[in-house]
Amino acid sequence: MGVDKLKSERENLNIVVVGHVDHGKSTLIGRLLYDTKSLPNGAIEKVKKISAEKGKSFEYAYLLDAFEEEQKQGITIDITMIQFFTKKRDYVIIDAPGHKEFLKNMISGAASAEAAFLLIDAKEGIQEQSKRHGYILSLLGIKTVYVIVNKMDLVDYSEERFNEIQEQFNEYLNNLNIYPERYIPISAFNGENVTSKPESMPWYKGDSVIETMDKIEKEKGIEEKPLRFPIQDVYKFDSRRIIAGRIEAGTLKKGDEIAIYPSGKTTRVKSIEVWQDKDKTDVVSAGMSVGITVEDEFFNKRGEIICHKEDQHVSTANIFNANVFWLGKNNLEKGKSYKLKLATQEVEFEIISFNKVIDAVSLDSNENLNSIKKNDVAEVTIKTKTPICFDAFGDIAALGRFVIIDDYNTSGGGIISNVEDSIKREISETKSKNIAIRKRLVTKRERETALKQKGKVIWLTGIPGCGKNEIAVKLEKKLFDLGKKVYYIDSAHLRFGLSSDLEFTKEDAHEQTRRISEVASLFADSGTITIVSSVSRFKKHREEAKEIVGKDNYIEVFVEASNEICKKRNPNAFEENSLDAFKYEKSDYPVIALNINDAEFNSDKKAESIIELLNL
Repeated sequence: MGVDKLKSERENLNIVVVGHVDHGKSTLIGRLLYDTKSLPNGAIEKVKKISAEKGKSFEYAYLLDAFEEEQKQGITIDITMIQFFTKKRDYVIIDAPGHKEFLKNMISGAASAEAAFLLIDAKEGIQEQSKRHGYILSLLGIKTVYVIVNKMDLVDYSEERFNEIQEQFNEYLNNLNIYPERYIPISAFNGENVTSKPESMPWYKGDSVIETMDKIEKEKGIEEKPLRFPIQDVYKFDSRRIIAGRIEAGTLKKGDEIAIYPSGKTTRVKSIEVWQDKDKTDVVSAGMSVGITVEDEFFNKRGEIICHKEDQHVSTANIFNANVFWLGKNNLEKGKSYKLKLATQEVEFEIISFNKVIDAVSLDSNENLNSIKKNDVAEVTIKTKTPICFDAFGDIAALGRFVIIDDYNTSGGGIISNVEDSIKREISETKSKNIAIRKRLVTKRERETALKQKGKVIWLTGIPGCGKNEIAVKLEKKLFDLGKKVYYIDSAHLRFGLSSDLEFTKEDAHEQTRRISEVASLFADSGTITIVSSVSRFKKHREEAKEIVGKDNYIEVFVEASNEICKKRNPNAFEENSLDAFKYEKSDYPVIALNINDAEFNSDKKAESIIELLNL
């Protein structure tokens, strides 16, 4: 009992080992099992005896064969989980007999690798299959990758050869957005640098394979990640409406401020409900099925996702890139309607583009296809009928993995490897066809980290003459002087270029606001603090701007002044229009309001107050 408890408290790490068929994967795994004394009793003697009977010399690779044979016991399985342990923690090595099985199990969730070892034969060097395995890791979004350069004994333990392989493979992997943590030279056959430091490679100052494994930092527990609580159902109970579901990530407490996506409506947790008083608690976390009540009565429904109000990383969109694995008896076709299930969300979708199609057995690739067949893997652009909520698979697996239903049958699965490859708002129709979202190797978060600032749009609005333009130019200069990357977009400037085809009608005013929003959104995505000054007097137009830029990136500043003051400041704007022509529609959501009059107006001070309010 005590031993079982100790084992259950030990940390566990899942590692996948991939590599060309002859590059020594089985020998490495056999060595790890042998050197960590993780083999079943009598396994070594049994293998030695069989080897002798067949007239073969003993090899560590045979240990893996025997281990897998014992696990299968005559039953065909797609994937083998090989367990071993060190003093620090327990390990599971994921070993699949082929690419197809590995991909299928990773995408369906049957296997979940947290790190990867990619083997290269020092003598043969980088083979086509080595590159394909690198591509698989890219498809699955596995970020922690180590390259093991095996068979160093066959190249006389040459440091020059080791460095050559490292340079060549990095050039390829970096284009897949894979940046290996380390390259490790070994001879698995001789046991050099697997569990102990080798004397044969004094030039190598790094850790052995087993030391490296023990130093891999496991991602923080799922309960410490951002809250993801998919709503399973809403029950009317007495006078209460209880929102029920399973928390997939994070921790939730009574009193927490939450946002419910995709709408983004906010409220506060009023209570955490339990069946029996003995189970009463004010804190629940990942893995628990719970019920809660909230302070505001919204019409909540199955499929919505509850997050903490301050969490700005959850993505909501209806167009995004994904990697899918197809198992259906009929082809997966472009333009055909299917059902996608992600957590408790169910929505119709279609493939609008096959960006790259991979044969899961040979890993040969094709482009510009309109369908894929059973067992193919594809990089696709998906358009759902309505927006859904998702995360990158590598961040929160439950919100990054989905299944595909075709004619009531589960026919495929997929993962979202990069949320940057999405358009973070609802898109209806475009006149352009056969387009896809291009993969990006630099994320917004990485740009913001490099710039040490958050990209956002500060949208100054108000009728002509209110002073918004004066404030905008001062705000840009003050932020620039503070060392910020900042850019001011004046809507009047766009009238001479991007919007030179527009007139001053209500319809064209809407189009002008839309174009400014699209440009500002791109600037904000680059990590730039973007300042916009635009009349944009119709609240519906500003609501659309907020949607385009993104609720978390958009800050509206209403510069308010009386018509008389505005007319005095900008008489030209009122020459051919009555004051009523500039009647301003205020927003329904919270904005920063700056009140202006002749006595107190000072653009410097107003700019400073914005910087202070936004903590820029």
